Amino acid sequence: MSFEPTTVGLDVHARSTTACAICGPTGEISTIRLSSDHTQILGWLTGLATPVRVVYEAGPTGFALARTLTGAGLDCVVAAPSKLQRPSGDRIKTDARDALHLARLLRLGEVTPVRVPTPAQEAARDLSRAREDARADLMRARHRLSKLLLRQGLLWEGKNTWSWAHHDWIARQSFTDPALQAAFEAAHEQVLMVRDRRDRLDEAITQQAADPGWAPVVERLRCLRAISTVTAFGLATEIGDWHRFTGSSIGAYVGLVPSEHSSGSRRVLGPITKTGNTHVRRLLVEAAWHHRRPYRQPTREMRARWERAPAAARSRGHAGNHRLHRRWARFDERGKKPSVAVVAIARELAGWCWALAVVQE
Repeated sequence: MSFEPTTVGLDVHARSTTACAICGPTGEISTIRLSSDHTQILGWLTGLATPVRVVYEAGPTGFALARTLTGAGLDCVVAAPSKLQRPSGDRIKTDARDALHLARLLRLGEVTPVRVPTPAQEAARDLSRAREDARADLMRARHRLSKLLLRQGLLWEGKNTWSWAHHDWIARQSFTDPALQAAFEAAHEQVLMVRDRRDRLDEAITQQAADPGWAPVVERLRCLRAISTVTAFGLATEIGDWHRFTGSSIGAYVGLVPSEHSSGSRRVLGPITKTGNTHVRRLLVEAAWHHRRPYRQPTREMRARWERAPAAARSRGHAGNHRLHRRWARFDERGKKPSVAVVAIARELAGWCWALAVVQE
């Protein structure tokens, strides 16, 4: 048995997989085209010189292949596509070359792995993202309906849009033109259907968040203002293992740190990187806006949340709420643009969420 591993790169697609192996003892390269069947891929890998290390890029095919190979005792790494080094002069791209490139990077130790969630964790994350999709669909449906009414000179003059009063006002509208009436009814029906879908997903998230696997983290995150059950569950499912990060590194993971282009004695900071998890970044920025309002005493709802959390989490959450509002106040005093200030608040909010997630009971 050789102590130099055989590294295998897999270029995985929905219907086919191209595999390239670099033999550990000899350095011989072999390439084969396989189907997407995991049994066939595993059978070919087990025929290689051991030990075998496998890598493929994270993508739409998910993590089922990684779980299959890991369950069979193989060392399988799922690579972060954005972290893969590619030669700037390489202008030829094929499945075989991509697989060989992955095998070489793995052999050199230049692959940045992503976390492979368990099936239960991935299912919970899919639930959270389904709710995110419903939120976006509802926003688009409302926009289409409101603009249809606006083109007819109908504008809601009430205080709160999309309240029950607003919905009653929309339901009372009617048009004499049959084509316009049909378009209005279709747009209104779409808003109601998507809203009901979002509400059903909210109920499912509330039930899932009470599961012992998620409840401790969710309850601790809810000690912060603007972190509801839906937001806390979304953060918990997307981050997964909070102990991978520190209070300062988690901001970089979600792309909330400034980009930098420095050379010599010249240091230039640009806009935020916007790398990493976009879902977490949106949740944090949305929650950061709420900390602009003054925070003096915890509300009745906040006290109810605190009763379900450990004492250490309550104390840390209370301190975080005060700190984040003071930061907002200082930004406003300095005349900082709100769209810029909210990103800084979101970056610090990420640190407070990390502190609550890893706090000891």
